Amino acid sequence: MDWKLELVSVPVADVDRAKAFYTDKIGFVADHDHKISDELRFVQLTPPGSACSIAIGTGLTQAEPGSVQGLQIVVADVAAARDELAGRGVEVSEVQEFPWGRFVFFADPDGNSWAVQQLPAWS
Repeated sequence: MDWKLELVSVPVADVDRAKAFYTDKIGFVADHDHKISDELRFVQLTPPGSACSIAIGTGLTQAEPGSVQGLQIVVADVAAARDELAGRGVEVSEVQEFPWGRFVFFADPDGNSWAVQQLPAWS
């Protein structure tokens, strides 16, 4: 049986600000934005090429905005990803080299943190 992770909730304080950050600055695709009621709004955003999305909104989680740390995206070329992010105005770290890959790091406006990894050649 396959078990596929397809949606991760990311708690944010301002849904519109977070949606703009993830779509305009990071380049995620806005799949859904549904306001069911004043207490419930569901926004699904997907990184290009990914089978897993994030959900932001109101009434989705009890977690504090900014409390999700260490979300990870894998790319073929982390230097190119860094250049793209920086070119869009994202505060992104320099490329860091580890035995398990090359990384850059950034955070959303609420402080939820992300790692962008380029897998090592041996993987």
